[in-house]
Amino acid sequence: MNKKVYTVIIGTGSYVPGRIIANDFFLDAEFFDPATNKRFETPNSEIIRKFFEITNIEERRYAETDQVTSDLATLATRDAIETSGIDPETLDFILFAHNFGDMIHGIVQPDLTPSLANRVKTKIGIKNPSVLTNDVTSGCPGWTTAMIIADAYIKSGIFKRGLVIGADVLSRVADPYDRDRMIFSDGAAAVILEAVESDVPVGILSHAFRSDNDHGMLNMAFSLNPDVPKDRLYLRMLGAKVYAYALSTVPGVVKESLDKAGLHLDNVRKVLIHQANEKMDEAILSRVFRLYGKREYDKNVMPMTIQRFGNSSTATVPTLLDLILKDKMEDHQIEKGDIIILTSVGAGMTINSIVYKMPE
Repeated sequence: MNKKVYTVIIGTGSYVPGRIIANDFFLDAEFFDPATNKRFETPNSEIIRKFFEITNIEERRYAETDQVTSDLATLATRDAIETSGIDPETLDFILFAHNFGDMIHGIVQPDLTPSLANRVKTKIGIKNPSVLTNDVTSGCPGWTTAMIIADAYIKSGIFKRGLVIGADVLSRVADPYDRDRMIFSDGAAAVILEAVESDVPVGILSHAFRSDNDHGMLNMAFSLNPDVPKDRLYLRMLGAKVYAYALSTVPGVVKESLDKAGLHLDNVRKVLIHQANEKMDEAILSRVFRLYGKREYDKNVMPMTIQRFGNSSTATVPTLLDLILKDKMEDHQIEKGDIIILTSVGAGMTINSIVYKMPE
């Protein structure tokens, strides 16, 4: 049998900021109603209680005031390099998925030049000038988008080894007057990829994706507080619309990725899904199971970190992967030969689903 080239993960790393922000942090916040642009009359304690019931987020992590996005990414990258045991000078490319550049504490304007991929290369100390550095902005699915791009790079035969990072500091771009800001958090994760020749499928087996022209669900907009000057934009989300969109579209994309790999849901050990809302993720998984004629679904298939970490956008899926592979999530393991799904949905709207088989 002829061997084919596959894209395989040989090392993972993550960085979860140490600054814990519990829900009580928002008791003194001023939340404005997006329908009226007036302050809610409902007490914040009630808003927070309902928020927790819907999302199951108890706390999230914020970067320290002296940290920027590329700092978090550098710490995650060093972890991935150590795990893989590679010489970073042997990397052919660095893809950095993020959405807002190096957000500096107290400054809303993003810092995007030079590219964050190039900044991480510098902070790691890589001297090789032949490393391709490129940023990917694709909402919360940025890391899965970057993984699909990396797979194309490697299977083209041009590149043999690469680094794919997902990192965001959402705490500094969310509208401080929007109750949905409680969803967002900060974090970073990274993987080292390598070309592997194999006569049996391994690594990235397939992927599916979808994009829709609806930019109003999650975008940049003026503050909900009409007294805030119209000289800056903040991250805003229509949570109910995102929820409905995800339920109607993500299950089909997940099934398409499995169909492309010639696999069934029964073959899947874990579904690592973007962490934005636990009830939404459970509803998505339930609908995936229904597509295969299953009325009941096994919640153990879908590990969750949202209760402690919130939504760190591009970092959520690779962070999940790293924590499980390093036995840092109780009751969840990924073994050799296991097939897993890596899937995300977010701004755009954009959806990606990757089928991945662990090397034997």
